[in-house]
Amino acid sequence: MATNRIQTGLRLNTTTYDKLRILSVREARSLNNFIEYVLQQYIDHYEAEHGIIPISSSSHDKK
Repeated sequence: MATNRIQTGLRLNTTTYDKLRILSVREARSLNNFIEYVLQQYIDHYEAEHGIIPISSSSHDKK
């Protein structure tokens, strides 16, 4: 099953990277999967407090 995923470069300071790597190992996730999970948790929490974030069809084209 194919999924639409956008590949992006992410710059992190060394301390943040090291801590994320440790947490990803503890959660038995790849670093990429862990970061995606944490970001989704943040979005879910934000939307629960503030409502759904509207996404336009052209939002993926903006840089």
